[in-house]
Amino acid sequence: MGAMFRSEEMALCQLFIQPEAAYLSVSELGETGTVQFRDLNGDLNYFQRKFVNEVRRCDELERKLRYIEAEVKKDGVPIPDNLTELPRAPNPRAIIDLEAHLEKTENDIQELSQNAVNMKSNYLELTELQHVLEKTQAFFTENQDSFLLLLYQQEEANDSITKALINEEAPNPAISIRGRLEFVGGVINRERVPAFERMLWRISRGNVFLRQSELDKPLEDPATGNEIYKTAFVAFFQGEQLKTRIKKVCTGFHASLYPCPTSHAERQEMQKGVRIRLEDLKLVLNQTQDHRQRVLYNVAKEIPNWSIMVRKMKAIYHTMNLFNMDVSKKCLIGECWVPIADLGTVQNCLSEGSRQCGSSIPSFLNVIHTDENPPTFNRTNKFTRGFQNLIDSYGVASYREANPALYTIITFPFLFAVMFGDAGHGFILTLFGLAMVLMEKKISAQKSDNEIGNLFFGGRYIILLMGLFSIYSGLIYNDIFAKSVNIFGSSWRIKYSLNDTVHNKALDLSPNANESYLQYPYPLGLDPVWSLAENKIVFQNSFKMKVSIIFGVAHMIFGVCMNVVNMMYFKKYANLILEFLPQLLFLLLLFFYMTVLMFIKWILYEASAEDPGRRPGCAPSVLITFINMMLFKDATVPNDCSQYMFEGQDILQLVLILSALLCIPVMLFGKPLFILFSKRKSQGRKIYSNGSASQDLELQPQELPSAGTSKDTAAEDHSHEDDSFGELMIHQSIHTIEYVLSTVSHTASYLRLWALSLAHSQLSEVLWNRVLRIGLGAEEDQYVNSIILFFVFAVWAFFTIVILVLMEGLSAFLHTLRLHWVEFMSKFYEGLGYPFQPFYFKSILDAEDAEE
Repeated sequence: MGAMFRSEEMALCQLFIQPEAAYLSVSELGETGTVQFRDLNGDLNYFQRKFVNEVRRCDELERKLRYIEAEVKKDGVPIPDNLTELPRAPNPRAIIDLEAHLEKTENDIQELSQNAVNMKSNYLELTELQHVLEKTQAFFTENQDSFLLLLYQQEEANDSITKALINEEAPNPAISIRGRLEFVGGVINRERVPAFERMLWRISRGNVFLRQSELDKPLEDPATGNEIYKTAFVAFFQGEQLKTRIKKVCTGFHASLYPCPTSHAERQEMQKGVRIRLEDLKLVLNQTQDHRQRVLYNVAKEIPNWSIMVRKMKAIYHTMNLFNMDVSKKCLIGECWVPIADLGTVQNCLSEGSRQCGSSIPSFLNVIHTDENPPTFNRTNKFTRGFQNLIDSYGVASYREANPALYTIITFPFLFAVMFGDAGHGFILTLFGLAMVLMEKKISAQKSDNEIGNLFFGGRYIILLMGLFSIYSGLIYNDIFAKSVNIFGSSWRIKYSLNDTVHNKALDLSPNANESYLQYPYPLGLDPVWSLAENKIVFQNSFKMKVSIIFGVAHMIFGVCMNVVNMMYFKKYANLILEFLPQLLFLLLLFFYMTVLMFIKWILYEASAEDPGRRPGCAPSVLITFINMMLFKDATVPNDCSQYMFEGQDILQLVLILSALLCIPVMLFGKPLFILFSKRKSQGRKIYSNGSASQDLELQPQELPSAGTSKDTAAEDHSHEDDSFGELMIHQSIHTIEYVLSTVSHTASYLRLWALSLAHSQLSEVLWNRVLRIGLGAEEDQYVNSIILFFVFAVWAFFTIVILVLMEGLSAFLHTLRLHWVEFMSKFYEGLGYPFQPFYFKSILDAEDAEE
């Protein structure tokens, strides 16, 4: 947990690696994920880099793998994706073997696919021929003379119309039939039949007699495997010229023509031969498919390993393209950011890479000094990762800045529970979070692409803590599904008899201990008798509003105090007096004083007080007192009461507000004046030589910043020295006005804790009284009542889950997130850093899988 207090200390290192050991060394670094490389070839484009050919080889291997995987999925062969251990990147010798193996596998699958397509094409042709022979059998059994007569009559009618148009007398020749009836048979796609029929009619002027019959079963396309629906047809006609035209039309419509004998015996003999050939071809196809399945099953087992190995190879060569060569071309030089705690691991990776390749010259790293801003790296685990992501969504912490995620682990679920406060709903939330925690290995292995599901799973520990804290706050509120639980018995004692309570709808219960109505405080949370009180909402309003202000002021004070951690670490001791102290005093003198008044009011004013001025009726409003304090105004109170809670409060309030006002000019002028005097003092220490005026020598030598010193931390103290005093004043004025106004607005913003808590409890109570009570209060028969209660409970449970748990939970989550981002973190958190993104195989593979 100490690693989350602030980001890891980083160092900029130079890696000196021998070319023959570079691949294996980078592979070892990719397995550990401890370095973030920098591009030393920014002036070169992609094609000018040293290892571009190796990257192309990896692209070619990826293409082959995609083809093999597509063929495997095409045949429905399952690919295992639950690898227990990811394979390492292959060494340079194994890469050659992998290339040869993938090429051989691709050629084998292509050959099998091509043979299967050829045989399926032959099978399709024979099947179509068989259907043509079967479907057209009835066409040839009809009288061919009737076809001839029909064709002749159609031709005579066309000639008569033509001659009538040119005013000639049509002769009345004797009917004579010349020529022999010819035909063409084949199959065509079913959707092209209407257009095909119209085209035949147009080219022959109606002198083609077309018979067609749809095939009962769809056929399989040899190339794609899709189902295709076809129709068998026979076109009867006369003349060779018309035959040529019909064949051209069939070619244009992609119709398959097949020879068909005219005699019945020849057709029967041909059908028999086609049937035998189909059976033989089907047997060969089954054997070929079995062989293909065996090959694909063997390949499918290796595809995940091959894919990961190739992707790791490609990532290694991409990383090596970031390196630079030395002048002698005998050493690769790389620069990277490394956590100082992992320097030993990086050196071990370099030594292991040299050992694996058998190099006699060791590779080594060198830590170099820099003023650049290092990346921010917060080491997390599966529990803290979700909370760190909440902070990083607002902005990555500046280098070595105090990390709010450590405190968010407690404050975030607690403030959520203050708003969500229901033990029953919190129990549902706890079960949901606990289920995801217990099944995290199973859910992680599924690698779902459901964005909302992944979002919930990533925050499973946040949900679990929010549920547990909600159970606690629900017990404090004594609120479980909008009902109170009488665990310890009520602390109220009444003097009314049973007859009085029966005949009176409402009775006053005085909290006066002298009358023995209140014996002792309730042990935990609220007394259950408040659930029956008429002034329940009035009491909860006052209680929850004051509690929200108390928590808000405490949260903001803690945020301001976190500035001390940053100032002490970055050695900005002047800011302790010029920024932190006036900010803290301004917050304490005004708003912390207001919270103190709440506790004083709770302690001093009680119903059993002997002094009438200490009775609850004389208790002044804390809000009115605070407003009058700010406006220097007196309040009007009854004669027996006082506007002040204790003696000397008016003088104390005057001192507090004047002291708070004095803090504003300190915040406004303190830092600019300090920078101005510091700059003059540093200029006074300079000794000018007799030469050029620009040759200034410092009396004190300038220290080089350490390896882990960032640009912001090393130069931030001097970042404003080049600015004029006016610019410094404008900058500081903005910050001062923002802080002073934000203390008011942020304090009021914490009232959302009260508002959402009250809204949640009231909505839960309405749902109980208006929905579930329908089934509980039914006066029908016992069996009928149980049936009604069953359905009413289902409705109540549905709205409870959807509205009170999901919608109200999401609303409380977003408001809690806002309280942390704006009200808490703005007091000390800059968030101007950039994340540490190491070269890590697991992250690269997960990112690529997410994109796919």
